[in-house]
Amino acid sequence: MKLGNKQIVQFSNVSFAYDNLEQKQILQQIDFTVREKEFISIVGPSGSGKSTIFRLIAGLEQPTEGTISLYGEQVNDRLGKVGYMPQQDLLMPWRTVLENAALPLELQTGNSLSQQDVFTLLTEFGLAGYENAYPHELSGGMRQRVSFLRATLTGAKLLLLDEPFSALDAMTKLFMQEWLLTQWEKHETTIIFITHDISEALFLSDRIFTISDTPITALQEMTVPLVRPRKQTDLDVDAVIALKHQLIEQFRKQEMT
Repeated sequence: MKLGNKQIVQFSNVSFAYDNLEQKQILQQIDFTVREKEFISIVGPSGSGKSTIFRLIAGLEQPTEGTISLYGEQVNDRLGKVGYMPQQDLLMPWRTVLENAALPLELQTGNSLSQQDVFTLLTEFGLAGYENAYPHELSGGMRQRVSFLRATLTGAKLLLLDEPFSALDAMTKLFMQEWLLTQWEKHETTIIFITHDISEALFLSDRIFTISDTPITALQEMTVPLVRPRKQTDLDVDAVIALKHQLIEQFRKQEMT
């Protein structure tokens, strides 16, 4: 998939502090941009501010300084312009797969998608035949597919995925990573992905943003030296192995300081 030229996300001199934490500074004058159709991963220690960046992008929090632009517009109401997939699938146990997936159609009056779109995507997402199943009847991987489908049905071209595969077993996780890339390329979305898994970030991403300090004063950027489409064995390429070792060493030093 060819990257677009449009800037989907732009942070300009953005600072942020939580009032209830005695004005503890989380971000301090950071700048970054994400282009149309990019796959970006953010990697950093727990509590470093990764999820705060997501909350700012989605409009759940507002910067104390600086500006955030989505699709070239500086607006505070950004919630309806992004799709969000959390670490836990947050499926409603009393609703079927179809009812859980279709939730954005109920909540967004301006959503142009239809029930027929939901049925079409259920098949595309490998969920055909499970329309009337309940979350407890699904495997972990299938629950995450429903969660991703729900994010897709927001109609947003920007998706925020917060460690969506961290709770899955190793084999299911690999399959879901490959499946995610297939869906991303098919729907030509822009994805920003939080993970603690360096191999996952290398396999999925065009660029990786790493967090090395708190408060965050800058996001260090690394370009993944792989072309697309990809397969898991591409992680054995010498340049990728070298980058993986570089990232591991960087985070090891952080843990020791």
